[in-house]
This record gives sequence, C-alpha cells and structure tokens, in this order.
Amino acid sequence: MTAYIYDAVRTPRGRGKSSGSLYVVRPVDLLVTVLEAVRDRNHIDTAAVEDVVIGCVTQSGDQGQCIARTAALLAKYDFDAPGVTLNRFCGSGLEAINQAAAMVASGFHDLVIAGGVESMSRVEMGSDGGAMMDARTELELNTVPQGISADLIATLRGFSRQDVDRYALTSQQRATESWEKRLFERSIIPVKDQNGLTVLDKDELVRPDTTLEGLAKLRPAFEMLGKNFALDELVKKTYPQVEHIDHVHHAGNSSGIVDGAAALVIGSKAAGERFGMKPRARVKAVALAGADPIIMLTGPLPATRKVLAKAGMTIGDIDHFEVNEAFATVPLMFMQEFGVDHAKVNPEGGAIAMGHPLGATGAMLTGTALDALERKGQGTALITLCIGGGMGIATIIERV
Repeated sequence: MTAYIYDAVRTPRGRGKSSGSLYVVRPVDLLVTVLEAVRDRNHIDTAAVEDVVIGCVTQSGDQGQCIARTAALLAKYDFDAPGVTLNRFCGSGLEAINQAAAMVASGFHDLVIAGGVESMSRVEMGSDGGAMMDARTELELNTVPQGISADLIATLRGFSRQDVDRYALTSQQRATESWEKRLFERSIIPVKDQNGLTVLDKDELVRPDTTLEGLAKLRPAFEMLGKNFALDELVKKTYPQVEHIDHVHHAGNSSGIVDGAAALVIGSKAAGERFGMKPRARVKAVALAGADPIIMLTGPLPATRKVLAKAGMTIGDIDHFEVNEAFATVPLMFMQEFGVDHAKVNPEGGAIAMGHPLGATGAMLTGTALDALERKGQGTALITLCIGGGMGIATIIERV
C-alpha cells in the first residue's frame, strides 16, 4: 500500500529567546495552530484520524507529558484521535513522518497526522537532562559537544573558515529571496493570539544584512571549550591523524535556536478519496543509520546511501535535497561526499538562516521540499538530518 502526503503546513520560526515573538505562545498552542490548519484546509473529520504522531525533543516543562494528545484535544479533534510524542533528537520531526507513513503503508492505519514542535525559548535545550549529558557517560563514550564534532569534520574534510562562512551567507541570501518571492506562502500558518491578532507571520531569524565581513568578525564558538577542557585532545585519541582541530563554527554559520511547529497529513488512497483530498506526493523510502558518536554529525551519509538503495535509486535521480544545516559543515560534507551541486541543496535557505526547532525541523523540511517540487515541476526530493548520539535519518518523497 502507498503512503501519500496530502498536505503540509508550518508556523513561522520565532527567535528562541525571551525576546522572540513566540516566547509568549505556549508550545502546545503552536502545535494546535498547525493541527487546526490541516484539519480545516482538508475538511477532515478527525474521528477518522487514527493517530497524531509528533516529534518533540525536550519533553519537560511546557513540553512535558504527551503534547501530541494534549494539542489534539485543544484543537478540538475527536476524542477517538489519539496522540503520541516521540524523540529521536534532531530527527524527531522526520521520524514522525516516517512512522506515520509506515503505519499507512502497512495497512494498519488509513489516516495519520504527523509533525513536530519545539519551543526553545520556553523549554531550554537540554533541560530534560538524561544520561547522554552526564559527565560519566561522556567519559565512557569519549563524546564531545556537537560543535566540536562539526569542527572535527571541517578539519578532516578541509573546510576552511571562509568555506563555512560563504555557505552561511548563501543560506541567508536564499532565505531572504524565498521570503521576498513568497515561496513559503502556501505552507505558512500565522501564529495568532487569543484575540485573533497575529503574533508572527514570517521567519524571525533571517538576516538580510548578513555579509562575509560581518561573519568573519564572529569568534569561534567552540575553540575555548575544546582547548580549556581538553576536549580537542580527547577527540585526537580516536582521530590521531588530526594534529589540531580547526575551530571554524560560530553562531553565524550554525543553526539558529528557534520556536515552531509543523504538521502533515499522511494517508492511504482511500482516505484521500473519502475526504476529497488530492495526493501531493508519496513516501517512497525511509532509512535510519548510526555513526561514530564522537564525530556524530556524519549520519546523513550512511542514511542517504541506505534510503537510495531501498528506493532503487542513485544520487543523480534526486531533483531536490533538504540537508539540515545544523552546522555549515554538514551540507558541505554531504555535497562533497556525493558530488551534488549546491544549486540542488537547500535552495530556499536552511536552518542557519531560519533556525532549527529541534522536534519540528524534519517535518518543516519535508514541507519545504514538497512545495519546491510542485513549484518547479520536479519529481523527487531527499530529506536528511544529522542526529545527536551519532545517527542519521533520510526520506525520499516522490511528487504525484
């Protein structure tokens, strides 16, 4: 059975600080915004929704318990529409889509709403604790913060500070142009307050005034951490060929901390016919992969190889790539490894410019890819994200 994508929406991304526009909005209300939108846009009787699968990474405080179920109830979904909240770190939003698609493709479910949410302004990243953040665990695994892993990749692959800064500038320029051309208009759902007044209707982090000169003035974010806490030396025990780590990443060429939510309608052919929905794409293949937890961010490479093999495709068969810009070195590594033209990778901009709301990003990227395929008359897109702990996730969608 085929799992179809019928619709995809997202909120704008708000700056993930107390000064950000979405700080005043509860994360559950961000999720309600997109759940209501996909229901109303597609005239869905929510009694037919067999699950609401939502990615959320930091499941504590305002995002604690099962935010998927709470949001479904607040969105006035039928009581018979259950919800589940999952956490695969940065891959959570795409994992939600993949799990929903798997249930539909298996024939177990006909209609599932999948997506993600993260309010990084209200629920601080890492505030849920966990063994991976414990010093004993880090010592046993020899793991280091992701920023040092990103710098290690840059060192091993020969990416200079100028390389990562140029990539960051391109991300900002592309995001700016996308908003100017209203390329996100179909999918963006403005966030409103209780009085119906608009709180935010545009990605808040984009910096049209970004320049290479300005980026060059920013200090490396992880250099002191690597040197003062001997983390660079720890890395070199596993990668002895590295004489020194070139610390090239900073706030301007790394993903922004933001708030946001996204939702997609995943269903069978019968579900589409029941509600008069036209399928926009089908989920062709999905894959997961593990990677060395020290270098950590290389997961998109094996995940991409796996998903292409499962789909019976080659890298040249893909028209559009969404490679999450956790750090500039991740898409640079991807393009270098697979020989992909930068014109095909994140052509509308990425998380460096617009931000990375951890649990929602994978769902947002899928919607961006879907809109781009339709706008350009293209056929296939590959979405992939690196994941904490050394994992990767990838999905191929095909326009119908």
